[in-house]
Amino acid sequence: MSRDTQLKERWEQLVNILSNQFSQGEDLDLDAIIYLIGVQELGKVHNEYKKDEKLNLMHIAICRLLEPYGFYEFEFFDEEGWPHYKVKEELPPLKAGEQSVLMKEAIVNYFLEREVIE
Repeated sequence: MSRDTQLKERWEQLVNILSNQFSQGEDLDLDAIIYLIGVQELGKVHNEYKKDEKLNLMHIAICRLLEPYGFYEFEFFDEEGWPHYKVKEELPPLKAGEQSVLMKEAIVNYFLEREVIE
């Protein structure tokens, strides 16, 4: 099975699982899944968040997702429990489609590590 085909199948499986769990079956988009990962990483799953906090949650998720690729490194948790990352290497310029594939691959790997998908 090609890498692209495997990624596509795993992505679809993951979207199905998360959509059924968090949105009554309506497919979650990439941003919604990134937001969920940010909430998971923060560990405060039952809170309601303001708009700026939601953006910060998505930033946390992106840092965590791209950490294994060497772009970010975890630094510390602040007094409120929010994780902070530092940039290790700037992301290369990517076209929109390339960004999407990178993020989907990183998300699939994140959920493979947690054994949510196979």
